Amino acid sequence: METNKILIAIVDDHTLFRNGVAALMNEFDELAISFQAENGEQMQQLIKKHPLPEVILMDINMPVMDGYVTTAWLKANYPQIKVLALSMFEDDNAVIRMIRSGAGGYILKESKPRELLEAIKTLHEKGVFINEMVSGKLIRSISSKENETVLSKKELEFLKLSCSELTYKEIADKMFVSPRTVDSYRESLFEKLGLKSRTGLVLYAIQNDIFRF
Repeated sequence: METNKILIAIVDDHTLFRNGVAALMNEFDELAISFQAENGEQMQQLIKKHPLPEVILMDINMPVMDGYVTTAWLKANYPQIKVLALSMFEDDNAVIRMIRSGAGGYILKESKPRELLEAIKTLHEKGVFINEMVSGKLIRSISSKENETVLSKKELEFLKLSCSELTYKEIADKMFVSPRTVDSYRESLFEKLGLKSRTGLVLYAIQNDIFRF
């Protein structure tokens, strides 16, 4: 096996999808597949029998042992392995929970093969993958802190609470403000940071050491 290839594994309970991704990824010279697993429990068994993957493509919803539990297990036992969450929908709550479990990014299952390849390469190189929902301004803020954005105390409080599983209404209650005020904090942060989603806020908070899981 060529040493310059990125070794990956695919964990997904849908056999046709898993095999399809494996076949497509095998076409890229930059990648090599260590193994495939249909859930986290099977992955735990196979990871001891195959070369250790550098990046694991992880489905979120799986029977027996889902993506959240599996990713948390990997973070505890194999922290050097990077996890890219695979999601059917742009579900902020699911993705945030995966990030909290230890994933370094996510990509939609409907993405094109070349997009998946770039996500794997980026995650392998930088430890985090930020998709098209987050603008280049966030990427620049991760790589350089020369021009740090000044956030108000309330915006920082809202940003930290956004990293939790609380709804926006629950965040408003916790901050003792109205839902409309929370909306204004969110929109202000979106504008200041060049973001488009709650997932983007969470990634920004993690990468800038504002919040740690």
